[in-house]
Amino acid sequence: MKKTAPPKNPPPPRAAPRRGPATARTAAIQVLARVAATDAYLNVVLDSVLDELTLKDPRDAGLVTELCYGTTRRLLTIDSVLARFADRSLATIEDRVLAALRLGIYQLFFMRVPKHAAVGDTVDALKAVGLERAAGFVNAILRKASALPELPKAEGDEIGRLVYDTSHPPWLVKRWIRQFGPERASVMLHADNDAPSIAIRANTAKLTRDELLAQLTEAGVGCRPAALSPVGIVLESPGRVEELYGYREGLWQVQDEAAQLVTVFAQLPANARVLDACAAPGGKACHLAQSSEVVALDVHANKLPKIESEAKRLGLRQRLTLVRADASKPLPESLGEFDAILIDAPCSGLGTLRRHPELKYRRKEADIAELAHLQREILEQCSLVLKPGGLLVFAVCSTDTAEGPDQIEMFLRSHPDFTTEPPRGLAALPTWQGHLRTLPGPEGLDGFFAARLRKMY
Repeated sequence: MKKTAPPKNPPPPRAAPRRGPATARTAAIQVLARVAATDAYLNVVLDSVLDELTLKDPRDAGLVTELCYGTTRRLLTIDSVLARFADRSLATIEDRVLAALRLGIYQLFFMRVPKHAAVGDTVDALKAVGLERAAGFVNAILRKASALPELPKAEGDEIGRLVYDTSHPPWLVKRWIRQFGPERASVMLHADNDAPSIAIRANTAKLTRDELLAQLTEAGVGCRPAALSPVGIVLESPGRVEELYGYREGLWQVQDEAAQLVTVFAQLPANARVLDACAAPGGKACHLAQSSEVVALDVHANKLPKIESEAKRLGLRQRLTLVRADASKPLPESLGEFDAILIDAPCSGLGTLRRHPELKYRRKEADIAELAHLQREILEQCSLVLKPGGLLVFAVCSTDTAEGPDQIEMFLRSHPDFTTEPPRGLAALPTWQGHLRTLPGPEGLDGFFAARLRKMY
């Protein structure tokens, strides 16, 4: 995921009682509670907890992931069910107790788990994290819920039904219906609850996509070529990607197919001097460095080492210059001018809700206007260091029109020296009015928008 407003530093995690190896549900309770209590990303907390704990069965890492992501994706629906049986406001329930309740409801109605196991094993997991005192409370609520023959049906108008059925906040449901129409909005809302595939991008500085496919297949890695990205490969049941063939050798990098398409769509000339103005976490910077010299900028100094580490693994470090700078402010004169600029701008991240479902509940509608203002400032500053005749590519991992098409239209109105210029020979890419646009849906892509602008003079 890229470029949402950074999370706050989470408080130190509460130490869990050491009672031997953990079960999948014990681990899931700790992950869900920590995410609910902080602004940390789910994937970061999940990785941290899995590193901290020893699971009774190492194969349970996949189950922990399913429990955590599934529960988070369905949170509003789950809480609506819980509210029917709880004798107090959910907001007043201790974080790990509430995590256990949510986990139990998810298993009862969204997984093929026997009801007795969904209830009993969840209560046992709560006891294992030292909350025996709450076991009776959780057991009573989950047993009442387990008596229901199926998940209760949604009630109310179209908005209320979609909020309940897809677990998206009302403001977002209304906004997407207004922007995309009810049919496409419904498809997007439901698609956000699908588990995403894992895609990788071939490091074409070392080998072609076809060569990598052949080598992965020979190594026994289940994979197939990506449908749209000419450098992408989709992995089947990958497990820990760091243990797969080619990772240590730097033959590929994990990157969603839609994110790969941004750099493909950019179609930057080879050997151009390129500025990646908002480079973290580094996927696009490394993609660009496969064929160009790249100055990778980011305002957060703590994110630059991650980019450097990935560039070293991929054998691209010599093509990257790392600079800490705020692209929304005047850029250092020492950077000079560039042949091409990529602005992968800070945004709401609403196109990546499959991968970061917690964002659904943290984002507010007012955030979009604030982020759009920041994006405009970055566009203004970067346009000043682009050479005449140069190419500027603006991208966001958001589906929202205010962060995409509207942003570009406003920029062009005030900058007559710029014009849109769609790439050549890429008719197969999903475009809208000459811009790249991918939307969540049956295509299995994250939501991205990118525009290609030429500075004429």
